[in-house]
Amino acid sequence: MSKNKKIMKVFESVFCMVYLLFALVAGIIFLINGSEKLFLLYGVMTLMLFIGDSFHLIPRIINNTKGETERTKWWMDLGVIVTSITMTVFYILLFYVWKELNSKVNFINLIPISIWITALARIIICLLPQNNWFNGGNIKMSAIRNLIFCATGFISMLLFLIQGLWFGKTMAICIILSFAFYMPVALFGKENPKLGMLMMPKTITYMVMISLGLYLLWR
Repeated sequence: MSKNKKIMKVFESVFCMVYLLFALVAGIIFLINGSEKLFLLYGVMTLMLFIGDSFHLIPRIINNTKGETERTKWWMDLGVIVTSITMTVFYILLFYVWKELNSKVNFINLIPISIWITALARIIICLLPQNNWFNGGNIKMSAIRNLIFCATGFISMLLFLIQGLWFGKTMAICIILSFAFYMPVALFGKENPKLGMLMMPKTITYMVMISLGLYLLWR
């Protein structure tokens, strides 16, 4: 392994550990200090990210530091399944965060129905054996489940964008960027592993989303 590759693996591992620690601490802070429903939702949402990403990132850290084994590969594949589901639940919870922030706004019932339908459809598709999670994956199934996920994200982005306030606009930008970084990896990452580096800026956008909640808590 080249020296540059070793450095990148170390950097990636440190980055993953910092992110997981940040999400864990932030989630606990929300639950301990937040008496309002908004912050309880934010706490559950943040810990959902921590738990889901731990399934994928901890085996990846082990893989980077000790070398890949069949066991770590299996755990990484399982982690992709778990993360796919928890990321989807994250956006369901994010909708209810928006709802708490906009309790006086009247919206048509089609909005929560659309969020739930697209999210549940993706979760169901993620659980289908046709995904071949542990055998290299299935490009067609990946495209289907991630396009549905985009629909969930698009609805969420519009809601925060329509809110108009700085919080909503910043959250909408984070959602757009997270999908912009995520989709190339999800669709073409198998053929071009270098695209995996886009997961770092994607993760940073989620850290900003969490930070927005911390700002509201300490405001």
